[in-house]
Amino acid sequence: MTDFHLPVLLDAVVQSAAGATRAVDCTLGDGGHTEAMRAAGATVLGIDRDPEAIVRARQRLGTDRIQYLYAPYASSEALTAIAGFRPEFILLDLGVSSRQFDDEGLGFTFRRGAALDMRMSRSGPTAADLLNTALAGELAGVFAEYGDEPRARRLADEIVQRRAHAPLAISDDFVNAIRRVLGPRSGPGDFARLFQAVRIAVNDELRGLALALPALRDSLAPGGRLAVISYHSGEDRVVKHLFREWATACVCPPVQPICTCRGRPLGRLAPRKPILPSTDELAANPRARSARLRVFQVADDA
Repeated sequence: MTDFHLPVLLDAVVQSAAGATRAVDCTLGDGGHTEAMRAAGATVLGIDRDPEAIVRARQRLGTDRIQYLYAPYASSEALTAIAGFRPEFILLDLGVSSRQFDDEGLGFTFRRGAALDMRMSRSGPTAADLLNTALAGELAGVFAEYGDEPRARRLADEIVQRRAHAPLAISDDFVNAIRRVLGPRSGPGDFARLFQAVRIAVNDELRGLALALPALRDSLAPGGRLAVISYHSGEDRVVKHLFREWATACVCPPVQPICTCRGRPLGRLAPRKPILPSTDELAANPRARSARLRVFQVADDA
């Protein structure tokens, strides 16, 4: 028996990377995608902002045709390394790995007694710091934008009232605030959605994604592919919007009579629609239920 977690949409990723001799796994995790891409013939640059992920993957996979980099994928260090690697395939598997979610010490879970941490890189402000110091308006924005919560302001006000008496420190404190506002029928789905919203804010995930995607596209060799697995509607909106814009010949305002933009698409969607987990994969890994893979292939003359 092993504690290795099978990667999401593995077959689809391998098919998308077919023919690539140089690939980048921007979110290494346990290294499952990297292992499969290496087996298919690619030399891989594996990147992760979690130092423990780098250590585990290196111990399991070794260094034969795999290079490792400890850094957030959106950092200047990572983007410079990726550009120098000149890959033919780049993968982003967003969100939290199964291992991170199962480790209660990291605070990604709403299981009772878990610390409100949620930092992917083990540095910087924690979820507790955010919940205990952010203004009510900022918290409401996090819950509304990242958690699609219609009672975002009420929840923010509830948290501000509670922290005036005692700081929020563990998962129970946040869960109790959610229950107070959403009512007794609130349950795991609501907790997961709002914990995820706080995690996205703590790690500045959507801003980093939007900033990194154009740089990753430009790092690809002509005809290369950029693949992104998302699990959150906000993540998917960022990816879908940019991929569609890049696949459009003209991005000038509709009222503009003459095209002054690039006048040609930067590549194409490959395929046009997102790839979803199969029924068999969902049966084996229910956490894959919200996953969707989008792939953009840059033009051959890029």
